Amino acid sequence: MKVMNHSIVRCICAILVGVLLVAWSDAAAIYLVIAVGAMFLIPGLYAIINYLWKGRTQNMPFPLVSIGSGILGLWLMVMPAFFVSILMYVLGAILMFAGISQIVSLASAHKWTQVPMGYYVVPILLLVAGFIVLLNPFAVASVPFLILGVSCIVYGVSELVNQIRFRKCEDKSMIEEAEVVDVIPIEEESN
Repeated sequence: MKVMNHSIVRCICAILVGVLLVAWSDAAAIYLVIAVGAMFLIPGLYAIINYLWKGRTQNMPFPLVSIGSGILGLWLMVMPAFFVSILMYVLGAILMFAGISQIVSLASAHKWTQVPMGYYVVPILLLVAGFIVLLNPFAVASVPFLILGVSCIVYGVSELVNQIRFRKCEDKSMIEEAEVVDVIPIEEESN
């Protein structure tokens, strides 16, 4: 019974996380960048404070890398949208260059062999995808979180339905087992 309750709580949590990711998939990308910024900032600050606290007396080297880590972390936390957009622009450019490169390769292969038009579909799709990313980087940045959110909802609902269905089956089989009672007569011992 406790396993069943734990499973139901897990399903409800998955559904809630999924709904939050679907509803605020744009913000999820921003919060991810902020979390990465915190992962750079906290160790950087720790090393700097450690150096200021005991480093001078113990001849520790100056924590130049830690200062860079702290600055990068603070910058990521203060301007997360900037980094999300830069990342998406780079991704869009890579997709466009990949599409163009494949089209050029297919066009040059056309000089010595016949290239069916179907081979151009994927490079054209890459080119279009890169163009879409460059036009609207924030919408594309939220797509993975949207997919993750929908997946969480589907998992939670299907697991919840299975738990309820199996619980009913388990209850029904327990009732059937209780109704069917085999009476085995006890034979008297003959001496």
